[in-house]
Amino acid sequence: MACTITRLALCAGSLCAAASLLPVPAWAQAYPNRPIRLITPFPPGATTDALSRIIASRMTESWGQSVLVDNRPGAGGVVGTELAVRAPADGYTIVNVISSHAVNPSIYPRMPYDAIRDFTPVIPLARVASVLVVPSNSTITSVKDLVAVARAHPGKISFGSAGTGSSSHLIGELFRLLAKAEITHVPYKGGAPALNDVLGGNIPLVIGTTTTVTPFVRSGKLRALAISSAKRSRLLPDVPALAEQGFPEIDATEWWAILAPAGVPASIAKRLNGEIARIMNLPDVTEQLNGFGAEFIGGTPEDLTAFIKREMARWAPVVKAANIRAE
Repeated sequence: MACTITRLALCAGSLCAAASLLPVPAWAQAYPNRPIRLITPFPPGATTDALSRIIASRMTESWGQSVLVDNRPGAGGVVGTELAVRAPADGYTIVNVISSHAVNPSIYPRMPYDAIRDFTPVIPLARVASVLVVPSNSTITSVKDLVAVARAHPGKISFGSAGTGSSSHLIGELFRLLAKAEITHVPYKGGAPALNDVLGGNIPLVIGTTTTVTPFVRSGKLRALAISSAKRSRLLPDVPALAEQGFPEIDATEWWAILAPAGVPASIAKRLNGEIARIMNLPDVTEQLNGFGAEFIGGTPEDLTAFIKREMARWAPVVKAANIRAE
């Protein structure tokens, strides 16, 4: 009997030793124990990139692991976002998506991923309003003027945006549909080229974020007609919202959110959520956001899923009515 017990003990010890040699899943180890990649599906220098770098630098400081920003622009954010979808679901790859994430499924006939099912939500990040601006010497001085000119001269007025499917494009199309006016969309490859053309008088109207247009409005080079959010921007408090000027249906902003590949453990998503919320609430980060004209949204991973679903349902009819197609 003693021999049998001894043999069992030896076998158990051997099994334990063998088990200790098996690879331990990354999520089962202390997280994080190696660098994290933060994919940013847009070029360096834009607001999306700036937000990613704020988060990356602070997470690196507090977690003691490098958080590396990986810029992967293309196709309205689809290229970089698809890269994130294909990454291992271990919490070491996250992606900073913008509002086009909820619009692209309505624009692109064949998306390489499902905007909800293929992701683990982490946190709603930030939002910023857009502004309708015209050259300072324009005869259009108000939204009322803009609608009157557009209706009196169909096709004469065009508006520039940061590109097809961008928040500025969607806001412009929603405004056009509600105003029942023929206004032509001119897509640019980013907000900066559009801004340059309205400054040069090459286009009569541009819709851009408060981040990009505020310096030119304050210097008198551009005239701001309206803000796209329901409430006025702290950067341009004298500029009325579209909702104040006969368009109560318009309360739209460009937004950002952090996602991870589907299957990331809830415990890791929760830890990421808490850390990013902490960073975004730091006084100096809040000051930086204020400088962008942006504000932290925050919320749980579940809040983010519900928000994206609402945005998808909201913009799909606008895409259809405006007949927006990917270029």
